[in-house]
Amino acid sequence: MSADFLVELGTEELPPKALKNLMASFAETIENNLKATELSFTAIKPFAAPRRLAVLVENLASETPSKELVVWGPPAAIAFDKEGQPTKAALAFAEKNGIAASELNAENDGKAEKLVARISTTGKKTVELLEAVVSDALAKLPIAKRMKWGAKREEFVRPVHWLVMLFGSDVVDAKILGLTAGRTSRGHRFHYNNTIELANARDYAATLKNTGYVVADFAERSATIVQQVEAEAKKVGGVAVIDSSLLDEVTALVEWPVALTGKFEERFLAVPSEALIASMKEHQKYFHVVDANGKLKNNFITVANIQSKDAAQIINGNERVIRPRLSDAAFFFETDKKTTLASLRERLKTIVFQAQLGTIYDKTERVAGLAKLIAGKLNADAASAERAAQLCKSDLVTNMVGEFDDMQGIAGYYYAVNDGENAEVAAAMNEQYLPRFAGDQLPATTTGAIIALADRLDTISGIFGIGQQPTGSKDPFALRRASIAVLRILVEKNLALDLRELLTFAKSQHSNLTVGDELVEQVLAYMLERFRAFFEDANIPAEVFQSVTAKQLSQPLDINQRVLAVNEFSKLPQAQALAAANKRVSNILAKQNAAVSTEVNSALLQEDAEKNLAQAVSAKAAVVAPLFAAREYTKALAALADLQPTVDAFFDSVMVMCDDQALQQNRLALLSKLRGLFLEVADISYLVPAKN
Repeated sequence: MSADFLVELGTEELPPKALKNLMASFAETIENNLKATELSFTAIKPFAAPRRLAVLVENLASETPSKELVVWGPPAAIAFDKEGQPTKAALAFAEKNGIAASELNAENDGKAEKLVARISTTGKKTVELLEAVVSDALAKLPIAKRMKWGAKREEFVRPVHWLVMLFGSDVVDAKILGLTAGRTSRGHRFHYNNTIELANARDYAATLKNTGYVVADFAERSATIVQQVEAEAKKVGGVAVIDSSLLDEVTALVEWPVALTGKFEERFLAVPSEALIASMKEHQKYFHVVDANGKLKNNFITVANIQSKDAAQIINGNERVIRPRLSDAAFFFETDKKTTLASLRERLKTIVFQAQLGTIYDKTERVAGLAKLIAGKLNADAASAERAAQLCKSDLVTNMVGEFDDMQGIAGYYYAVNDGENAEVAAAMNEQYLPRFAGDQLPATTTGAIIALADRLDTISGIFGIGQQPTGSKDPFALRRASIAVLRILVEKNLALDLRELLTFAKSQHSNLTVGDELVEQVLAYMLERFRAFFEDANIPAEVFQSVTAKQLSQPLDINQRVLAVNEFSKLPQAQALAAANKRVSNILAKQNAAVSTEVNSALLQEDAEKNLAQAVSAKAAVVAPLFAAREYTKALAALADLQPTVDAFFDSVMVMCDDQALQQNRLALLSKLRGLFLEVADISYLVPAKN
């Protein structure tokens, strides 16, 4: 027997930015709790709207399964005395398991005859378990701060007003958050501000939608909004830009979505479009519209929570609200343009970056120094890099960024253009923050890439230098993200820069660091460890990465090239045999008390196998030398793979550690030379699978 189960908690308007997570958590915990009680069901459907959280469990079993428990007791030899009467051990076992002494039986458990109790348990009724299942799910919701209301003792993210719990068509006897479960829900606050009696769990969504003007299904509401917004944009000859986070927030704000198009004066289009979009999105929750070329149009789309008989009034109201917002943005933009970024630098001297690391002005000075160094190594325009570094934080004290913090960098770009700065300097004002998140675009200009690197390396070295490196749960300066950004820029922009060298210079520019000489190696190790996630995402085995990091390299571009090469090599049929041979050679050489030469005396070569190997190694050395110089590691390793049969033959027929010392040392030199060829790329001995 089974039936659908519905729980709906009615509340005051829930936090819109959290609603989707609350919905997912509520359904997930209910699912886990039902599985923990071994209750079967076919599907779980979450629902969420501004004033309700709900879950529908389809075909939920009416009771938990019956079970037969087998409990083994003491050995029969000590359970009965000579007369066959139960001993104290047997009586205790019988009492513990609720059976009469006369019903005690002994069976063989595979090892010995023991007392056994077979206890049948009947399943528990589902309706008796649901209160605990739901209560636990509500208690585990990801709510940062719960609130109390009125004189009630209960706590929740918002005041609660009703509770529906139905198993099929029957009300579940439960009391949660001070509410007694019933079948009464409520409709839309304006369209149907009345109670709704739910006849059964299965018809929940349809009843609310058809009677109460509430689309309880979050996904359905979201899809409806997308459809309506796109249709509205088409009416004005544009394309709606639908940001996923804004879509989720708007979906969480309405129960009955109705998209409407408004308009603002064309004069506002002279303001940077990013500022207009930020104002519409953050303050008003509007979707913006662009033309076929991606240029912002003077239209916006709002999503109302009501189907009005006079939609023009709603549109007019929204247009009146947005006008002063856009007027502010226009005022800030025009006011800011009267002052150059260069003149704003002085104000950065009053803004602390970090107490021990000085002001934002100090930071721009350090970034400028590091930017000049990087530009020199890349043969880039050092003057532009230094200028961009000096100006890169000036927009922090503009009116525009003060009002719209998302405009940081973007505003700097527009003001740099207005000031007549060259194109690369202007672009760097915004590109310094790229990539902002995983998968984001990288700086397009060389100067932008230089500032992005210098800014992050200054922060990382400084924060590590005062002993505030990230922990497992805390990373207030986002050093993990900064490290990954540095690696991405160096690798994807093909910049052959040495991190150890850059970090050493970055450290030298700080004056109040508390960490000593170990700082550079500490930071370098931390940053290069971020590579691990890169290669995991690319399905490159950990041992491939380890084979390269064993060389203690510090140029990310070079490390990446080597890892990719070793990964390709590891797929060759000869790879495992050569890796095992390298490991064997490594172990032999490690046992020597002194350094082993790589100079092979051909006069001491005796066996055909060692002569063949010496000849093959010399020939391959000549082939791969130019490949190593050109960093064509994949080709080099592919060429070395041909050595596998010759290496195998050597180990099959040649005794390396022979009694003749001269012969022994010559053979060790040959192996050292062989291993040295592979070590030009990586220590491939790491490719040998670890023994359990």
